[in-house]
Amino acid sequence: MEGFEKMVVYGVSFDANRQPIVLLRVEEGTRFLPIWIGQPEAAAILMKLQNTELPRPMTHDLMTNILSNLSARLVRVVVTELKDNTFYALLHLEAGDRQISVDSRPSDAIALAVRTESPIFAAQELLESSGIEFEQEPEDTEEIVKEFRDFLEQISPEDFVG
Repeated sequence: MEGFEKMVVYGVSFDANRQPIVLLRVEEGTRFLPIWIGQPEAAAILMKLQNTELPRPMTHDLMTNILSNLSARLVRVVVTELKDNTFYALLHLEAGDRQISVDSRPSDAIALAVRTESPIFAAQELLESSGIEFEQEPEDTEEIVKEFRDFLEQISPEDFVG
């Protein structure tokens, strides 16, 4: 997709105020996109990343089941912009021969994407304005988590207002 970078969920962390952040990384790069999210969405993403099974479906599992039972699928998630300190995303769905785009909070979109193994993309413009570039690929996860925690100690969501 022109103008977009494929992303992977690198993890979920917390800022200095214990606000959860999902950290997306450009699939083949060292640029990261931190997105502040709510506690329930952080839990939903972490549960799937950690392969935690629950006895009953949570909201994002329910949505995944509904899509499946309607013979629809999540084709991709696109994080499109940051406007007035709020990130925006689109769910691109396919139902039969219909292509459907649905407005979504990025946290919900990412929670669905990790459940359906759907690709996640972010607008290059968004990555340029709100992304964090690490100079080199760290040798291990602990190094990048430390760098990221140090970074989080010094910023707030307001720092990303363009």
